[in-house]
Amino acid sequence: MKPSALNGLDLLATAVVVVDQNQVVLYMNPAAENLFEASHTSASGLTLERLLGENAVLDAAIVYSRVNQSSYTEHEIETAGGSRQRLNLACTVSPADFGYGEAMLLEFRQIDQQLRVEREARLLEQSQAHRELIRNLAHEIKNPLGGIRGAAQLLDRELERPGLHEYTQVIIKESDRLQALMDRLLTPHRLPLPGPVNIHEVLERVRSVMLAEFPDIAVRRDYDISLPMLTGDREQLIQAVLNIVRNAAQAIKSSGMDLAQGEIRLKSRVARQVTLARRRFRHAVQIEISDNGPGIPENMRERVFQPLISGREGGSGLGLTIAHNFITQHRGAITFDSVPGRTCFTLLLPVQDDPRAGTPVQPH
Repeated sequence: MKPSALNGLDLLATAVVVVDQNQVVLYMNPAAENLFEASHTSASGLTLERLLGENAVLDAAIVYSRVNQSSYTEHEIETAGGSRQRLNLACTVSPADFGYGEAMLLEFRQIDQQLRVEREARLLEQSQAHRELIRNLAHEIKNPLGGIRGAAQLLDRELERPGLHEYTQVIIKESDRLQALMDRLLTPHRLPLPGPVNIHEVLERVRSVMLAEFPDIAVRRDYDISLPMLTGDREQLIQAVLNIVRNAAQAIKSSGMDLAQGEIRLKSRVARQVTLARRRFRHAVQIEISDNGPGIPENMRERVFQPLISGREGGSGLGLTIAHNFITQHRGAITFDSVPGRTCFTLLLPVQDDPRAGTPVQPH
C-alpha cells in the first residue's frame, strides 16, 4: 500500500520518482507515468537503469545527495523513457522518508517543457498588451474614418466632371476596407459564450469551408472519436481553427507549388496531465493542424502571433493573432513547429468536466 505521505505528490505537475538505496523504483506519480510512458504498477520493483537506461550523470547526483544528506540539482540530464526519443531533463534529488526507510526523491522537469511554459506566459502577456493597444487604436481610427467616408460621399454628389468620381470612389472603398479591418481588430474582445462543443463538429465545419474555398488542396482527417465534449464558444473555436487552416492553404497557394500536391491534415487526440495557464488538467483535447507548405520564415517565428505580422503579400496579419486570442480565452494553448515542407500548429483545450479540472500547480 502506498504511504499516505505520498498522496500530495499525485497532484504535482513535476514528474516525481521515489527510489530506495539500491535505486529500485518504489513510487511514480501520474506526471512521471506520463513522462516516462510507464505505469506505477509496471515500474515498481525495476531499477532506474531498467526504467531510464544507464545514466552516469544521474547516478552521480543520487550518490552526492545521499552522502551529503542534502538536495542536489543536475540541470542537464539526457535520458530515455519507454518508447520515446531521448529526453532532456533537469533533476533535483533529495533524501526522503515516506515510510520506505532510506529513500531518495527524484523530481524531473523537461527542459523544453519549462521553456515552452515560459514562452506561453510571455506570449500571454504580450497578447494582452497587444489587444489593449489594438482596441484603443481601432476606436481612435473608427471615428475619423466615418467622417472621411461621409465627406467623400458628399463631395461625390457635388462633382460635375464624371471623371473625378473615380477618385471619390477610391476614398469610399478604401474607407470601407479600413472599417472592415477595424471591426476585425475589435472582434476578439467579445467574451466567450460557453456551451457544450464537439470538437469534431468544429473541425468538420472548417473542413467543409476549406474544401469549397480551396477545392484543389486535400484536407485529410485523423480523428480520435472517443474524445470528450468541451465547454467553450463554438463560433470562436471554429474561427480560431479556420484562421489557422486558411493560413496554411494560403501559404501553399502563394508558394507557387502545384495545389494538387498541397495537403492539410487535421488530427485530434487526448492529452493527459497537461499544464495550461498555470493550472493542471488531467485531460485536454489536442488538435494538430499540419500542412506541407513552405514553412514559416525563421525571422518571423517569434512574432507569428503578433498583430499585423504577415509573411504573405496582401495578408492582414490578423488571422493567427485572433486564433491565439480565442484559444487563450478558452484557457488553452497554441504552439507550432515549422520547417520547410511541414508546419504543425498544436492546440490544447482543457476538459472542464473533470472533477479535478483546473487544479492549481503546486509550488515545489
